[in-house]
Amino acid sequence: MSRFERDGLLEAAQTHFEAQPDPQGQVDLVSERGSIIVAADPKEMKGAFKRIKKVPGYRWVMINREDLFAANSLSIGSKAGIVAADGSVLKNADIPRRKV
Repeated sequence: MSRFERDGLLEAAQTHFEAQPDPQGQVDLVSERGSIIVAADPKEMKGAFKRIKKVPGYRWVMINREDLFAANSLSIGSKAGIVAADGSVLKNADIPRRKV
């Protein structure tokens, strides 16, 4: 599979998750399955996981499959799942919990 740039990953997320741009601008896209931030380059991943921690509900970071090794260690503690451009789940998102 070829490596996608940011626009390619955004298009893939819109196709596979029926996602729309976030009207509030907190994340890149929102869908019925949760909020999505796109990180096309490993250099963007640290910021993506930092941003997604603050988002309520199910959270996902879409990456190129080749970047899974880099993304997996950054995802620890974020409760975010990781998805690839083909729509496959590489790491499940944790169930959102209500704050007490």
